Amino acid sequence: MTQIRIDNNIPKTGWRGIKENWKSDILAALSVSMVALPLALGVAVASGVEPIAGLISAIIGGIVVTLYRGSHLAINGPAAGLIAVMLSALMSLDDGTGQAFNYVLAATVVAGGIQVILGVFKLGYIAESIPSSVINGVMVAIGVIIFTSQIYVAFGIPPIQGNTVEKLTGFFDHIDKVNPFILSISLISIVLLVVIPKIQSRLLHFLPASLWVLFVSIPLVYFFNFMEPHTSHIFGHDYTVGPKFLISIPDDLSKAILHPNFSKADTFEFWVAVISITLIASMQTLAMAKAVDRLDPYKRVTNLNKDLIGVGIGTMVCGAIGGLPIITVVVRSTVNITNHAKTKWSNFYHGIFLILFLLVLSPVIQLIPYAALAAILVYIGFRLASPTTFKKIYGEGIEQLIFMVVTLIITLYTNLLWGIIGGTLFTLLVQVLLARLPITTFLSLSLNSDSSLFIRKDGNYDMSIKGVANFMSIPKFSKLTRDIPIGKDITVDLSQTRLVDLTFLEKIYEFGDQYRESGGNLNIKGMEQHVSSSTHSKALKISLVPMGQKLSPRQERLKDIALQNDYLYESRTNNETLHLKEFQFFDIRPIERQSNCLTGELEDRNIKWEIADVVFNEGASFTAEVFYTTLMTIKLNTAIPKFIMEKEGLFEKLFDRVLAFTGYKDIDFPEHPKFSEEVLLYAENDDDVRSFFTDKLIEFFEGEQIYHIESNGNSLLIFSKVKLARTDETQKLLSFGLDLVDRIGQ
Repeated sequence: MTQIRIDNNIPKTGWRGIKENWKSDILAALSVSMVALPLALGVAVASGVEPIAGLISAIIGGIVVTLYRGSHLAINGPAAGLIAVMLSALMSLDDGTGQAFNYVLAATVVAGGIQVILGVFKLGYIAESIPSSVINGVMVAIGVIIFTSQIYVAFGIPPIQGNTVEKLTGFFDHIDKVNPFILSISLISIVLLVVIPKIQSRLLHFLPASLWVLFVSIPLVYFFNFMEPHTSHIFGHDYTVGPKFLISIPDDLSKAILHPNFSKADTFEFWVAVISITLIASMQTLAMAKAVDRLDPYKRVTNLNKDLIGVGIGTMVCGAIGGLPIITVVVRSTVNITNHAKTKWSNFYHGIFLILFLLVLSPVIQLIPYAALAAILVYIGFRLASPTTFKKIYGEGIEQLIFMVVTLIITLYTNLLWGIIGGTLFTLLVQVLLARLPITTFLSLSLNSDSSLFIRKDGNYDMSIKGVANFMSIPKFSKLTRDIPIGKDITVDLSQTRLVDLTFLEKIYEFGDQYRESGGNLNIKGMEQHVSSSTHSKALKISLVPMGQKLSPRQERLKDIALQNDYLYESRTNNETLHLKEFQFFDIRPIERQSNCLTGELEDRNIKWEIADVVFNEGASFTAEVFYTTLMTIKLNTAIPKFIMEKEGLFEKLFDRVLAFTGYKDIDFPEHPKFSEEVLLYAENDDDVRSFFTDKLIEFFEGEQIYHIESNGNSLLIFSKVKLARTDETQKLLSFGLDLVDRIGQ
């Protein structure tokens, strides 16, 4: 879909954009580079490689990627999300020759090439088609892996061998080996990371918290005399302190250049590393690019496939000269935006600043203790895997939490690639069981459903999604939406789906948000017969109606009425269709679903009406009762007074238990004693209602069955009893409503 935005304030592109915005972009880039410096060093150290590799990656992410990418304000470079991939790749490709990183560099070059191919052939959606819960599980696993690997460094404990679970559980067995000098730096650093963002101080917020950590750690290095190797005696033990605990950067920067070794290209481990880097880097780049777009004050949209090409080229260059894989990083991008960057060139300038830092501040960088970087990464790892994350996922549905935890466990015991594969297969298996379909049918309905898009007479679009709408259905959805012009109304009908998963709904909502930015509108309907384990709007939903179910006799009769009178009939409809929340009656009565909707229009008067069966709740939580009714709404073309009219003597608490507190008053008409005796009429304004209720209108009511009628000022809500109406009662309700419209204003 082509996004077109008309905004004269959008920064120019090309050389004109550079000329107009260089000041704001350079100032933003300076702030970004100060954040990028410690993070690039920390990511490299945590990845098991020399710190300079992180700076190389950050520099290439700025200078090279900017020239080819499709995003506007994103910052590219190394990030914590790739630490686990690098650690796993280094371990699996280590053959004892000291060439492990060179093998990984080769895998990085190939992975970057694959990203370029994916971008050229517009296949970026592949990374988007992984279930959201699996991605969340992988990110939590990455957090656990980062935390586990760096907690040893932060405590000054020699790392132990084993997988992540063994290292995590074995940490307390080695707590007696903690180095108090290292630990003191780490604890102070973590306190700074936690406290500084919460203190209201311009001075403290002038620099990012991670940079304050480095500034504070350097005096501690001098205080503990890390420059000279020595042993200090404290608490009855001797502890080693020295330069080995400080960052090391080669004096001759040409020695930092390493080259890939492709001799492992024929091994299974090599291709596991390639696919892992490709998937994780692509997933994070695409996801973060979308996140940055939402922060862009100019509402520009990233060309995701072009972005994948740019990041792929940068990753290939990094692999060729000794850097880490590159992704889009949201923290640095947020700093870029909050410091008023205007164009993509802020990313380029931040790469230039990092080169200057490396050349000018190299002696200072080498005074940074590993403990300070470890503290930053322990903090990042904890935030990725914090209890808040589990709570958030649980809020999306218990099944999402299960998918995430299974992915997490598989990843921790194996690696990221098997975590993605295992988590995806488990998610697919559970969805098959929830849908209660044969697996071949389920796969067919996911991949090859007859979902369709067609244009209405008014030029707007209806999209019918059928079968199973899950993560495997996203390519089909993307294809359907690709050529829809901007500025249209799109209705997505999910009524013929057996299962709709969270990943698919996220895609629809994301498309809807982007489409509304272009001046269009998107509505989702047809999930009234679906249930979920959570009230979250995007929770996985399963249809209560078996696929292919025939209409009931009552539904067939309603359908016949529609055919005979040229009305529209839908057996399952959207809760928003009737706009019931606009009426006071439904202020405190949650609508569960609506169905069997008849829709018509008085074209000569531009008045629309609808009749539907509605299910709503009365009460709260476990004490709530469920009620059914058939009601009519009429959208008028003129303003009328607000009022509520009800039959006296049957003034049920269900309807009016809170009415006395609303400010409405019962209105009587002495000249019409029968009407006043039989009807309770409440209104905010007596005079307006008395003018509206003319003699002819009151005489009409006196000759008809008394309905519950409510006016919200421009629409009417009409129903008789809190029960589903028979077909003849539905026809009677329709006749009454249309007759009432004829008498309004007479």
